Amino acid sequence: MRVMVFVKASKESEAGMLPDPKIFEAMGKYNEELVKAGVMLAGEGLAPSSKGKRVRFDGDQRTVIDGPFAETKELVAGFWIWKVKSMDEAVEWLKRAPFGGGVEIEIRPIMEFADFGDALPPELIEHEKSLRTATEQLAKDEKK
Repeated sequence: MRVMVFVKASKESEAGMLPDPKIFEAMGKYNEELVKAGVMLAGEGLAPSSKGKRVRFDGDQRTVIDGPFAETKELVAGFWIWKVKSMDEAVEWLKRAPFGGGVEIEIRPIMEFADFGDALPPELIEHEKSLRTATEQLAKDEKK
């Protein structure tokens, strides 16, 4: 199963403050463990919401809202995508992360085709699989 791990924003991350170099070093070692174990598929930090935008959809109307966004506790400062055998395994990996100080992390399963049952017709599943293959190829090409 794949899961997305959300690192919630803080006042510091929203202010654009970078963590102490010791935190970067510890996180680098942790990420290396995840990669070596075949767990980490992707992971990135995000710029503060002051550099972001939201788009609100209302019928045909599109409204662009510039950051920053007020509710820090609802914002994401970074993420991982992991491949694990179960949610319990994801939790065990997360418990080893070098976080402290009341940081709250959210883990959610990524929906797979099988999760939709008969709601997805076979041709749509094949189309989505071809899109996934294309995006994986783009990622490989980007690394070159």
